Amino acid sequence: MKTVFVTVGTTSFDDLIEEITSAEAVKQALKCRGYEHLVLQVGRGSFVPDPHNFAHIAMEVFRFKDSIAKDMEQADLIISHAGAGSCLEALGAGKALLVVVNDKLMDNHQLELAKQLHKDSHLLYCTCPTLTETLRSMDLSVLQPFAPGQPKKFADFMDKALGLR
Repeated sequence: MKTVFVTVGTTSFDDLIEEITSAEAVKQALKCRGYEHLVLQVGRGSFVPDPHNFAHIAMEVFRFKDSIAKDMEQADLIISHAGAGSCLEALGAGKALLVVVNDKLMDNHQLELAKQLHKDSHLLYCTCPTLTETLRSMDLSVLQPFAPGQPKKFADFMDKALGLR
């Protein structure tokens, strides 16, 4: 069963959770791509969807777990907020990653991180308003693996992404 794992990390990103579960066009785009199972990690958000009200795709919802590694491992696609920890964990799991940038954040370093990782072909990114179109048109075959275990390379990458060099 093709699975999508959605994570907002330890934050709240109700706009993403609502867009994934409420927008009929998003549900249709997932279904057209063959996804049958949706696992949502909703963090501290105030919007918690009812899995029983979600037709056509099986859905699980939770706030937090000790580890989301198993959820990532079992996913065919990870949709994540643009937090560095979530991005690195998803990339480290070797999974296709679609990052949804929270464009309501002030001093949004997440956008710079997403842009740089996209430029290096490690992920795709969008915002909530462009999520449906991104799901419809995305080509996951263009994504390149992110080499794990290179802290110096990652530190240099973060400096570059955040404009520190």
